[in-house]
Amino acid sequence: MTPSAARGVLEAIYWKPQIRWIIDRIHVLKPIRFTNIRRNEVGAKASAPTTAAMKGEAVPAIGLLIEDQRQQRAATLLRDVSYVIEAHFEVVDRRFDRGGPELPAKDCEGKHLDMFNRRARTGQCFHQPCFGNREFPARFTLIEENDPLPESELPPEQLNKELGWMLHDIAYLPADKKAKDSFLTGQGKRVRAEPRFFNAKLENGIIHVPPFHTANA
Repeated sequence: MTPSAARGVLEAIYWKPQIRWIIDRIHVLKPIRFTNIRRNEVGAKASAPTTAAMKGEAVPAIGLLIEDQRQQRAATLLRDVSYVIEAHFEVVDRRFDRGGPELPAKDCEGKHLDMFNRRARTGQCFHQPCFGNREFPARFTLIEENDPLPESELPPEQLNKELGWMLHDIAYLPADKKAKDSFLTGQGKRVRAEPRFFNAKLENGIIHVPPFHTANA
């Protein structure tokens, strides 16, 4: 599991714009095994200028004929996976509700943590968590503070292993209109997405995730 996928699981359970989830460690509990599948996908998508023109009603609504664009693509996937995610969050805005009064740091952190724990404990989520892709849904259980961690089933030869370059997360950098693949955020800011990677290692069955600012583009 990549750190960005782990963050997505936590955000599916509890997300507010006032906090930012940071993944610290990922425990791999099941033996590393792969499987191959083939999926139906489309080979084209609407261009950004056409989409913008359609939104401005300069051109009529458009669509794709799936039968003409369908492509089968192969994928190698991890199978029968199970993880423990260790993470914390940073408060980026001490106003618990947008437009509300600022709270003391400890009160604000406590309210967010209580809400996350309550939702995770009862299985609540904003949308179904997944392993980075909605086709692969994930189930979750909260590990309480005094609960023991589940035992890893990794064989000895997989406990310490070089995993190579792994996606850490996506950086959204300021961009101008001429920048390739730039887009507008919900706040009206133009940005471009840049993936960041890190050299992942399993150490005693655990991936230690470095700070995001140390990841490589």
